Amino acid sequence: MIKKDSNTNIDRRNFLKLTAAAGAGIILSPYIKTNAQSSVTNDLNVALLGTGSQGQVLMNACLKIPNIKFKAVCDIWQDYNQKRAYRLLKKYGHELNAYEDYREMLAKEKDLDAVIVATPDFWHAKHAVDCMEAGLHVYCEKEMSNTLEGARQIVNAARRTGRLVQIGHQRRSNPNYIHCYNNLIQDAGLLGKITTINGQWNRSVQPDNGWPKNKAIPNSVLRKYGFKNMNQHRNWRWYKGLGGGPIVDLGSHQIDIYSWFLNTPPVSVIASGGTDYYDPATHEWYDTVLATFKYKTDHGIVRAFYQTITTNSNQGYFETFMGDQGALTISESAGRVGVFKEATAPAWDQWVSKGIVVAPSEEAKKVETKAILDVRETVAPPKHTLPIEFNDPYHKPHLENFFNSIRGKDKLNCPVEIGYETAVAVLKVNEAIKAKREIRFNKNEFHI
Repeated sequence: MIKKDSNTNIDRRNFLKLTAAAGAGIILSPYIKTNAQSSVTNDLNVALLGTGSQGQVLMNACLKIPNIKFKAVCDIWQDYNQKRAYRLLKKYGHELNAYEDYREMLAKEKDLDAVIVATPDFWHAKHAVDCMEAGLHVYCEKEMSNTLEGARQIVNAARRTGRLVQIGHQRRSNPNYIHCYNNLIQDAGLLGKITTINGQWNRSVQPDNGWPKNKAIPNSVLRKYGFKNMNQHRNWRWYKGLGGGPIVDLGSHQIDIYSWFLNTPPVSVIASGGTDYYDPATHEWYDTVLATFKYKTDHGIVRAFYQTITTNSNQGYFETFMGDQGALTISESAGRVGVFKEATAPAWDQWVSKGIVVAPSEEAKKVETKAILDVRETVAPPKHTLPIEFNDPYHKPHLENFFNSIRGKDKLNCPVEIGYETAVAVLKVNEAIKAKREIRFNKNEFHI
């Protein structure tokens, strides 16, 4: 297992050697049953709380990790999501029980080590705190909470109980991101003085999530768990009081990276947005958001732009860090990752020879020597790539980091303190849109 904390440097030789040794069996097999032989003997008993779309993504990633035994699943949609998750886990050798009410699960399941919380954002604080009080370690999907008060409750409970809590900003454990932070930015300083960041997550128009009419949750059950109707249950991210809209659901992943790579939280944010396309009656949060963060770093001011658009998927999602010597484009989609040297920057030969970046192809180099026919023309620099091969599910390294931290073999890559800082930065965006002015952060806001 490659250690993925912030002090780890992953060079090409060690990364490929370790991934080949540790991951070959996993990559070749689509799933690993709990009775499969492994050199690791310390099993962990886990419950999945919330078996919707994100819960299923996390469950499928866990099925590729040895020595994880699911003992329970819990979801209020018993006839659909809960049943589907239960049957899949039984198929792959897990002996487990299914529950509608998480309180019953906590009362009956006495041998659990950890719980994965993948419920709607407005339930995160209650679920995470109660699970910690029951003695469990918690993997809590982002956003940490839909309110800062809820996020504070999680932080305080983690400190009070001594339980480990990993917040689901999975890029914090992604080998590409770790390599870029440790080697390109911190050690080599390839970008020079970072001045600007651009990021986005664009999605095409999508219909509201539907449901099989014969599988609808009874209204009495929906109301018990905070939903007015089935449509609200299926599309909770769009409703105020339940989620935070696309800027929270999508943007928090990337705004978290801004603060991580700059080693500081923002000092202000100004934003514009609205429900410009969808029906405000069913899409209470903004479907289009454009935000500008301002950071004060040791090297000067950095302005970071971010947009989330839900009406067109052009260029998907990525983050681009730009400095006076180079630019880095990074994304969970590995094909988008590249490093670009400014023509005026010192040669990168030593970083190529050290395996920090890979030299551009001969075809790409030709672009750099292209004749400039117009004084207004800017020639794009050739693309350097990273020496990282990462083919696992996006969430798998982050879950592995969580499980290995429980075992005492690692430390959390995204503990509650980091998750809270990101929640402060992201939740302020909706506030800035409503206020129609720049919102300044007090540095004390990021700490409890």
